[in-house]
This record gives sequence, structure tokens and C-alpha cells, in this order.
Amino acid sequence: MPKHTLTGNIKRHRAFHSRFLGNRRDVLVYLPPGYSRFSSRRYPVLYMHDGQNVFDAATSFAGVEWGMDETAQQLIHRKLVEPVIIVAVANIGEERVHEYAPTPGVIEPKDYPRKRSRGLAHIYGQFLIQELKPFIDKNYRTKPDAESTGLGGSSLGGLATLAIGIFYSEVFSRLMVMSPSIWWDDYAILRLVGILGEKPPLRIWLDTGTDEPGWELARHLRDCLIDKGWQPEVDLSYLEMKGANHSEAAWASRVEPALRFLFPLGK
Repeated sequence: MPKHTLTGNIKRHRAFHSRFLGNRRDVLVYLPPGYSRFSSRRYPVLYMHDGQNVFDAATSFAGVEWGMDETAQQLIHRKLVEPVIIVAVANIGEERVHEYAPTPGVIEPKDYPRKRSRGLAHIYGQFLIQELKPFIDKNYRTKPDAESTGLGGSSLGGLATLAIGIFYSEVFSRLMVMSPSIWWDDYAILRLVGILGEKPPLRIWLDTGTDEPGWELARHLRDCLIDKGWQPEVDLSYLEMKGANHSEAAWASRVEPALRFLFPLGK
């Protein structure tokens, strides 16, 4: 197989420190075509969880990456999406289950043997908002407002995306929620959506594959969001991918429609 190379202009920030979480992680920043230090143009930003899996097969889970750099590059060149900065925020292995879960709970033993989560997604959200985002906004030409700021992830990262989006809708307004772990803590995310008062101004991409265990829960989450006022294909796009499983390859195949919905040109 050919050796993978990163596509486009990607900057690496190693061992980015968080006071909130007391740890360090690598952060990769994809800059869209046309970004140059001599330009004055500013760009929307999409923050992605599980950053190891976003651009580079060498660091991704099971050697399969999402290829967001290639996909974004092609879509921008074809003028199908708005040029967007993508910030890939690495997880920290054992800490992932703590940082991505919105509530305490126990993860399924087949994935993390006897692993109990402390439910720190709100703290992880504070790290993104108060530490990482100011750094990105200072060092890159971003559009820092909520309308121009997105968040995305899959599985527990998809769960974290929706929870953090609801907690902090004044910061993030475009959510890429892929195969979210809706089962977490006896469907805590459904309860969170259920107690929403006024619908926050969130544009949500939600998907699942029909070969995922419990995939029908995504349909139920879609219906809960519609009940709260989200309108299909206006500020909510829902996709059931027939035969797709719970894997990096499956999510990589859905990056293009997700980006096209969340960052359409001219919106």
C-alpha cells in the first residue's frame, strides 16, 4: 500500500497543555486552500475529537483514518463547501472515556474492561473553550463567533459533541454527530435533549450505520430533536447508512455529506 501523506497545509502543535484536565495532547490544524499569511480572509473552524484518526493513518485507530484533509481539500476546490480550518484534537487513550462522557457511568466491558468514567465532558468542553480555542483564534485567522464554529466526533466523541454543543451553544453551533454512543448512562443524552427549554441554535448532522448494535437509537434521537424544534434538512440532517458498521472506515465515508451540510458555501 502507498505510504500516506498529509494533504494540504497542516500545522502540528505537540503536547498542548491543559490546566483544566492536567494533561497534554497533540493538536493538528488543517488550513484550507488559499490560506496564506499575507491574506486577510478569516475562516470558520471545525474542532474534531479523536484527532489521531482525522488525518493520518499512521496514528489512527487500527491504521484507518477519516481522510478529512483529502475530503475537505477536494470539496473546497470544487466549491462545494466553505473553506474551513479543521482542528484535530487528539484523545489521551485511557482518559478518553472520562473526557468524552457527559455523565459518570461504566463503559461496556467488551470495549474497556471494568472501565468507569468520571463523566468529564463538561470539563473537556472548558478545555476546548477556554484554553484551545483562544490559542487557535490567536494564531490563525478564524471567525471566532459561534455561528462559524463547529464540533465533531464519532461514538463517544459523537456523544461528547452533542452534549458539549448543548452545554455550550454560545460557542459551538455546527455539530457533526456520527454514530453517537446514545446508550451511555441509560440514555443520558436523550434525557438531556428532553429537558431542553428553548431550542439552542445548533445545526446538527446525525448519522448511524444499520450494522451497528442499537443503531435504532439514532432514529429515536432524531425524533427527539425534531420534537424540540429541529427541522429536517434545515438545521438537522439525519442519515442511516445501510450495512455500515461502527468503524473509522464507515465514518470516513460520511465526512463528505457531513461537511456539505454543516459548511455549505454561501451559508
